[in-house]
Amino acid sequence: MGKKTLVPLGPYHPLLEEPEFFKLYCDGEIVKEVIWETGYNHRGIEKLCQSKTFEQVFYVVERICGICSTSHPFAYANAVESIPGVEIPERAKYIRSIVGELERVHSHLLWVGLAGHFLGYNTVFMWAWKYREPVLDMFEIITGNRNSYAMFTIGGVRRDISPEQAAQLLKVLDEVERKTTLLVGAVMDDPVIHARLKGVGILTAEDIHDFGAVGPTARASGVDIDVRRDDPYAAYDMIDWKVITANDGDVFAKAEVRLLEMYESISIIKQCLEALKKTEAGDIKVKVKEIPPGIGIGHAEAPRGEVFHFVKSDGGNSPVRHKIRAPSFTCIPTFRRSCVGGTISDAAIATAAVDPCYCCTERMSHVYDYTTGKHIMSAAELIKLSQEKTKNLKAKLKV
Repeated sequence: MGKKTLVPLGPYHPLLEEPEFFKLYCDGEIVKEVIWETGYNHRGIEKLCQSKTFEQVFYVVERICGICSTSHPFAYANAVESIPGVEIPERAKYIRSIVGELERVHSHLLWVGLAGHFLGYNTVFMWAWKYREPVLDMFEIITGNRNSYAMFTIGGVRRDISPEQAAQLLKVLDEVERKTTLLVGAVMDDPVIHARLKGVGILTAEDIHDFGAVGPTARASGVDIDVRRDDPYAAYDMIDWKVITANDGDVFAKAEVRLLEMYESISIIKQCLEALKKTEAGDIKVKVKEIPPGIGIGHAEAPRGEVFHFVKSDGGNSPVRHKIRAPSFTCIPTFRRSCVGGTISDAAIATAAVDPCYCCTERMSHVYDYTTGKHIMSAAELIKLSQEKTKNLKAKLKV
């Protein structure tokens, strides 16, 4: 084998919607090794949350990712409410599920559009983003915002959905479903897309387990996991729906899973809207006076997979520790299997196929004194310090 050539992908690149750096080491056109560098977009969200009240944290975490601006509040609410053992009203469960599934539809449409753009299939890009507009209009109808919806609160939701709004939603949903069918046909039946995506960026079920990948990335490889079913929250165990899986594990399978999931999301929303007719109007939250000392763990099935929030309370008004793990944190590293052995052009779409969100994934690169620029600690040193602390705690607890 000849000398490896470094081909940089990022941190600024037409394929990357956010700054991230992938170093592709290639032998000719074949990728032999990939190294990933992060830290270009870190905002210190976890530390920031410790300076906010439990209620204010909702506004911070919904801005971790503009596309998943309900998924993080969902997981955070589940975590905080688990500390005092709050049971939210039935109506609030349905409304939370409606917002969560609307987000899944708009996120998948956004991804399909970008996928078409990356492949040079700009007709798909224009169709998908055009069909996504009514979904964002529905968000505006029920929350007042097309993004960052400010819908969740501890104990329930902030706004009800009126019968008039429900009727509007149903009307728009029918139209979105018809348009989705056209889009699915255009993608699933196109021989050029089949030729370009099938057999590219394959991840086996073993790969998924090795990396701990989640969401559509895992389900496209035949790994049947979904937090909504496996550890139900909100209204997901009160309605009928199914988990969509595929078996090939390639880029085409990932597209197939997301396209078919939109039908399930639309069905879930319609069932929840029907259920709202049978619940008492106005009963959308319970009053929670305080969060007692304790630890809360909450997760939710974001469009990209499981998002996880850990919250620790000391009985005060703010979390003393808030740990967040987004699905992209486990899905992005799968490029070590999906890209190696493929061509440079395949590596680009294989990386994009997991629907990466880099601002969700950013971690510290190093600590320094911003007044002097003096280096204090690297990420590797911090990890080593954390591992040593964990080892000492295990010794004390005799775990």
